[in-house]
Amino acid sequence: MKLLWGTANLFSNPRYMCGGATNPDAHVFAYAAAQVKKAIDVTQLLGGENYVLSGGREGYETLLNTNLKREQDHLAAFLHMAVDYARSIDFKGQFLIEPKPKEPTKHQYDFDVASGIAFLRTYGLEKHFKFNIETNHATLAGHTFQHEIEVAASQKMLGSIDANTGDLLLGWDTDQFNTDVKELTLAMVSIIKGGGLGTGGFNFDAKLRRPSIDAEDLFLAHIGDMDAYALAFKLARRILADGKFEQFVADRYSSFNSGYGNDIEQRKLGFRELYNLVLTKLGEPKLRSGKQEYLENLLNTYLHG
Repeated sequence: MKLLWGTANLFSNPRYMCGGATNPDAHVFAYAAAQVKKAIDVTQLLGGENYVLSGGREGYETLLNTNLKREQDHLAAFLHMAVDYARSIDFKGQFLIEPKPKEPTKHQYDFDVASGIAFLRTYGLEKHFKFNIETNHATLAGHTFQHEIEVAASQKMLGSIDANTGDLLLGWDTDQFNTDVKELTLAMVSIIKGGGLGTGGFNFDAKLRRPSIDAEDLFLAHIGDMDAYALAFKLARRILADGKFEQFVADRYSSFNSGYGNDIEQRKLGFRELYNLVLTKLGEPKLRSGKQEYLENLLNTYLHG
């Protein structure tokens, strides 16, 4: 056994009521830095392969009392400090960001993967960080679990997974054990296509429901979650081996493989050339079905066939 990742809790204590790295009080910023420094030390001591910066309260409730630009600058400075310190002690683990929408701050700076990528690139941090993606955080941000994985993987920034889920009827992070094989299969397809998780893995960041009071419930919850992920992995391998979905998607975008479509991707054509091409040659496009219903039925043949 070895440590997957370490982190520091910069949200539970009242001192972090207005954030850690984004707190308007420099004393709180310094305290948060000291706490993360210690957590990185412990992660290094235990041989951890990743370190997660989990914001939680890095955001604001109202702009009436907030200097948004200054807070974002402070957050970037905090992340740079973490990277610089890790280098100084020869910590070689991967740094991870965990997007947290509405948990519990109203306006989070790390709302989802896309906003996280924009933030990292704005402040020159994109080479140092990847993403730890949590299922429930994805749905709270208005996305699917698979969407967040795809966004991170498309930029080679997929790092690790918090293996839980939430209740879609509730608007907060319920951290439930995930047994939704369909959701997990789609996620596994994207993880495998994206090249895997590198030094990351699956962290069962989940809790029992309040009425589940027997000791065996904790075992059953972990067994069910692990079995669901294992089944999803096997199904995803079958789906990718058969290649039916990938072939459909490849055919759907095939017009960009040659001719003027390829010239568009290569930036060899502009509006003027395309305007003339439509007027003189192409005319009205022929509509093609996206076949969503067919593809959903095809997915069911793997899940239930």
